[in-house]
Amino acid sequence: MNDQPLRIGTRGSQLALWQARWVQRAIEERWPGTAAELVIIKTTGDKITDVPLAKVGGKGLFVKEIEEALMDGRIDLAVHSMKDMPAELPQGLCIGAVPERENPRDALISNDAISLEALPQGARVGTSSLRRSSQLLHRRPDLNILALRGNLDTRLKKLAGGNLDAIVLAAAGLKRLGLDHRITSVLPPDTMLPAVGQGALCIESRTRDSRTSQIATALDHAATHLAVTAERAFLHRLEGGCQVPIAAHATIEDKRMELTGLVAELDGSILIKETTAGPSEQAASLGLGLAEKLIARGAGAILERLKQNA
Repeated sequence: MNDQPLRIGTRGSQLALWQARWVQRAIEERWPGTAAELVIIKTTGDKITDVPLAKVGGKGLFVKEIEEALMDGRIDLAVHSMKDMPAELPQGLCIGAVPERENPRDALISNDAISLEALPQGARVGTSSLRRSSQLLHRRPDLNILALRGNLDTRLKKLAGGNLDAIVLAAAGLKRLGLDHRITSVLPPDTMLPAVGQGALCIESRTRDSRTSQIATALDHAATHLAVTAERAFLHRLEGGCQVPIAAHATIEDKRMELTGLVAELDGSILIKETTAGPSEQAASLGLGLAEKLIARGAGAILERLKQNA
């Protein structure tokens, strides 16, 4: 391929490094003789750890500095958690590959209760995700939702500290770090619809870089890429970010896609949810069509109000 080492940009968290090293190994196995090295980049989201993301700018906080390094040539590829990716990418960059998805569901981790239903009245649940908190409150309006930021270890330590009864985290991150034994229960999608792209990785590249495009494409998982395409089309039409409770999840079986999406009020009092289905190759149009259905049912008014108040 090329004697120059392939520079892979990543955040420095334990989970981000696991993901980047997985991509690094996959590239070196698929392309023998290609050396890949990691370049750790600190993002704004890594620097601001005491404020909910919804109050400081949303999704782009975890990718902006890495994308800048990719655009100016300091790195050749970037590895992100797909759920951190904004609906729109900067000009000149593209999603070069989406490897096979890990479990996309959310997980409840509790000190005592065995399930969400078993949590005591008024239980204190930690999450800074508006998507998670709105769905929790829709099912259990009595819960006391407390802001929770930080990496996985930090969040687990806060739970162990006794000020929380439970926390909600992505099952994929826990599994990747060998912490899935900490999961009390995995929340089904009809209880907690996952974030757009949750459980999937994004390998981002430059659109006109044929070398990296060829390398990245070899790691792509077609079904996962189609599912993520539908979810992101849904997100893009709704102009969503971390400031609004939006969720979507697509599954594919025998080239047929089923896509479910929702928009909710912050307090969970209203939750607008729809499911659509069609050929998986029509992923983007399925996502757009589902968004239009939700808008027709009042989701647009909810999102507009939330954005104005953000």
